[in-house]
Amino acid sequence: MNVSDLSRFPQTAAGKKAEVLGIGVSNLPLVDFLLQCGVLVTVRDRKSEEQLGNLPKELKAKGVSLITGEQYLNDLEGDYIFRSPGIRPDLPEILMGVAKGALLTSAMELFFALCKAKTLAVTGSDGKTTTTTLVSLLLKEAGHRVYVGGNIGSPLLPLVNEMTEEDFAVLELSSFQLMTLRQSAEIAAVTNLSPNHLDWHRSMEEYIEAKTNIFVHKENRILVLNADNPPSRPLAQQAQGEIRLFSSEKELPSGMYEQEGNICLDGQQILKNEEILLPGRHNRQNYMTAYSMVRDFVPVEALRRVAESFRGVEHRLEFVREYRGIKIYNSSIDSSPSRTAAALSCFGEKVNVICGGYDKHIPFAPLAEALCQKARTVTLTGATAQAIEQALSECPLSDKPVILREPDFTKAVLKALEACRPGEVLLLSPGCASFDAFPNFMVRGNTFKKLINDLK
Repeated sequence: MNVSDLSRFPQTAAGKKAEVLGIGVSNLPLVDFLLQCGVLVTVRDRKSEEQLGNLPKELKAKGVSLITGEQYLNDLEGDYIFRSPGIRPDLPEILMGVAKGALLTSAMELFFALCKAKTLAVTGSDGKTTTTTLVSLLLKEAGHRVYVGGNIGSPLLPLVNEMTEEDFAVLELSSFQLMTLRQSAEIAAVTNLSPNHLDWHRSMEEYIEAKTNIFVHKENRILVLNADNPPSRPLAQQAQGEIRLFSSEKELPSGMYEQEGNICLDGQQILKNEEILLPGRHNRQNYMTAYSMVRDFVPVEALRRVAESFRGVEHRLEFVREYRGIKIYNSSIDSSPSRTAAALSCFGEKVNVICGGYDKHIPFAPLAEALCQKARTVTLTGATAQAIEQALSECPLSDKPVILREPDFTKAVLKALEACRPGEVLLLSPGCASFDAFPNFMVRGNTFKKLINDLK
């Protein structure tokens, strides 16, 4: 059995056995889809049945077998193994299942195999969600029917049968999803590449290799790349179709670039920077990425309308409120040093920053440099506080920020606020993931916003 067989899955899968690894957001709709196709489903999860609440009862009522607990991956067998993105594909138990003849795949790979709509996919270290959102907004503004999924939106597999060749499926894909993907998008973009998720990936090389799966498996496609990002540029050598570049730093003979306060396409000015509601160079890059992907389907007038109306995605430089003359922003999505550096670049004056969180084993030297350049005070919290403070002490720049420390997140927010002066900015931009204290960046951001909005 190989991946090409997935294109006929609804016609051929009845009576076959599938192992679904992990009860996640994407896998619950997958289970229902498999059952509709007549597949015999076993769901496996590290959590105990008690920890899973009502799910075991619901799954068993549907005829699903369930294996839980620490040994949940033992004795994998069946025709298909569907991996959740957070489970590494090279675990010994999974490799043994593949050796027995199972096809290792995923809900996303099955979606690609069955999807009739045009597929557009975005990956990269930063800017994925905003760019994916912009792609969908641009296409909708031009009158197209659009489905949005992957890391945002809703799981698309249950909707695959209603999609037509005239529709667009827009996907945000992480390195976890891409690691074993053997299907590629018709139009793909890599926003940029910088060290990320090195707590999960074994090396930067593995991380980049995973990202390439967004484009290496499909001919006659378009690949959009950041000409300003050194790790991204070599990817063009692996592409088989059209390469579209964008740049904030230099004029390009073709493609999109910034010049004298304007965004240009193939030498023609199509958008003024001042027309873009979202601040910062990184957001202008997001616009260039998105329009490079859809320019064959979306007129420039639609681009201008979106630029003048789109206020951004929650938890991304999100203005919360002004409190006692202090403007407060939530950028909880900033889970890497490069994202925090991009957020800081949007402010003209030095700001007050809250940093720290879960350690993804990313070097903090770039974060320290950005903080020295753009922060007046830095309040450190979470598991990485000491490592960030060490990086700040070793930074060669002389103009260092005032450092405050507070392990408790709530107290850290209040301490950071106390350090602010009227007329200044307070920015939550952790530069780290949230998992030391919160389930995800959204919970972290919402906690921050509630704290701020509850202030009297």
